Amino acid sequence: MAESFGTDPERYDRARPRYPDALVEAVVAAAPGPDVLDVGCGTGIASRQFRAAGCRVLGVDVDARMAAFARRSDLEVEVAAFERWDPAGRAFDAVVAGQTWHWVDPVAGAAAAARVLRPHGLLAVFWNEPRPAPEVADAFAAVYRRVVPDSLTAQGLGAGSHGHSPLVSRALEGIREAGGFGEPEQWRFDWQRSYSRDEWLDQLVTGGEAARFAPATLDELVAGIGAAVDALGGSVAMPYATVAVVARTRTNGTFVGP
Repeated sequence: MAESFGTDPERYDRARPRYPDALVEAVVAAAPGPDVLDVGCGTGIASRQFRAAGCRVLGVDVDARMAAFARRSDLEVEVAAFERWDPAGRAFDAVVAGQTWHWVDPVAGAAAAARVLRPHGLLAVFWNEPRPAPEVADAFAAVYRRVVPDSLTAQGLGAGSHGHSPLVSRALEGIREAGGFGEPEQWRFDWQRSYSRDEWLDQLVTGGEAARFAPATLDELVAGIGAAVDALGGSVAMPYATVAVVARTRTNGTFVGP
């Protein structure tokens, strides 16, 4: 599933939400310098944001197709699974991962990050968590449970569900088990994006799970969600919580986050 996103990198880059400026600014402020390693950089969404904030960014991604797209923006990207990637003696001030750390072994990944971070270096892994209003969550959940009842989305979607919370717990546990870091912290940034019907459907099919559905099933799902958006007024105001797990290499005790 981790390598399914590269089937349509243009759509992925166009449709996926960015990360709040406040998160990028907080990571840059907490890092001891400007050299950033972006793990699972994909098409370069987070990489471009950190570069715009003044950082020097190197990306690593397992999918050569995603890496090729990212290079169109003059990003430097190397193709490898992070746990087996050779840093060739290079060191970084921050290791970041946007929407990708769940594809990395949480213990091996944290240990690899600790090895390439400079003293006082920062590991920051983060996810955009949709927090739909109850009426939106219930309308979407009804479609998923009808069309793909055994899917992870059908099992997890619903009013009040926070789909990435287990991923946050897994990241925290991995950092603690790997050693090399002080006690990790959690940061949260709340924001909202409005989607037209077509924009919501565009991003829907970029999910890793969607890529595994049979074409006819995916068509039925898209049609059902489209009808749900129409019934909701033709657009969706989607609140997000961007949640981050952040830890500094053990050489520097504690730090102040946002």
